[in-house]
Amino acid sequence: MAKATMLTYLDEQLTKQLPDYDVAIDWDVKNHSVELVIRLFAENPAQLHLDDAEGVASEEAIIEFEDGILLVDPKKSKYDVADYLAVYPYEGKKGLRQGELDALVTYLKEVMDEGLSDLMDFLNDDDAAEVFELHWDREQFAELVRSNEVKGLTTYLPYPAY
Repeated sequence: MAKATMLTYLDEQLTKQLPDYDVAIDWDVKNHSVELVIRLFAENPAQLHLDDAEGVASEEAIIEFEDGILLVDPKKSKYDVADYLAVYPYEGKKGLRQGELDALVTYLKEVMDEGLSDLMDFLNDDDAAEVFELHWDREQFAELVRSNEVKGLTTYLPYPAY
């Protein structure tokens, strides 16, 4: 059996921990980055007229919201932080520690659970916020990482070879 990489481990954990969500892994070999593309779907029963981030209007019965988390090699990857919910560095070929990946999946589930609830409120509650977006709390995520380090989850899972 081949040794786990940060990609294979991440895929396995996302499948186990987030079976009810649409999360895809997009590995950009040339940019040395890994994007977790996350999608939330919700019914728009009143078929409210909604504008997306680019100003495209929609009155669809099912709303699809998409965002992303980007894992980057800070020395090689090119990206715009504003395009992502969160950007998190890995250590080149060394990759990421298991505790960091576990924290990422655990916190992503929390963000998506809360986000889906907020999206439903946004679509069904006249008093809800005028803008819907997911929220990533860097400190809360960092606390999960620290907690996993205390548990001894410090083994590095390497960046995959092409």
